[in-house]
Amino acid sequence: MDFGFPIIAGTLASILHVISGPDHLAAVTPLAISSQRKGWKVGICWGLGHLLGMLLVGLLFLFFKELIPVEAISAYSEQLVALVLIGVGLWAFFRIYKDRHRLPLAAAPQQEIKQQLTSALGIGILHGLAGVAHFILLLPVLAFETSWEGVQYILGFALGTVVAMTAYAYLLGVVSAYSKKTNDPLFYKIIRIGGGVFALVIGVYWLYLSF
Repeated sequence: MDFGFPIIAGTLASILHVISGPDHLAAVTPLAISSQRKGWKVGICWGLGHLLGMLLVGLLFLFFKELIPVEAISAYSEQLVALVLIGVGLWAFFRIYKDRHRLPLAAAPQQEIKQQLTSALGIGILHGLAGVAHFILLLPVLAFETSWEGVQYILGFALGTVVAMTAYAYLLGVVSAYSKKTNDPLFYKIIRIGGGVFALVIGVYWLYLSF
């Protein structure tokens, strides 16, 4: 097998996994919009958190499969992710109400940005924990001829996860920042409301599917 193919395969698999998951996008959308030019940081934090969550589930499977009901934990994690998405949507509407007197060009406080980055990391970890099906994406590792090729696939998967969400969050941040530059409060508010509605709808739907 050609050198580099496992990395490319892992990267493409993770990118498709991230962008095809509406729950992934819904979790990041309100935070990235609120962070504006720093939205890409939200994407990085979510991507790293997602990898950490998957790694934790993998370690539980590896060392404590016979002692810990990992599948049951994962099922409850799905419900928790849904509740978090609903919370993110409600948070977005709360921020809109709280910022109703803030000028469109006013920058978000630094402390608020830090809280958003921490939230993105935590939500990413929850997404990584939720769903043992995540490991279906890692099954190709078993088909590679050498351990090094398997390592390349995993590295590619990690890279693709972070890059995909960072790019998505960056674009949202740019759009949000542009809307502020237009000095049109209604345009900016519509974008924020859209992000909140997206998170709420996906959260409610995800909660419905988890039962």
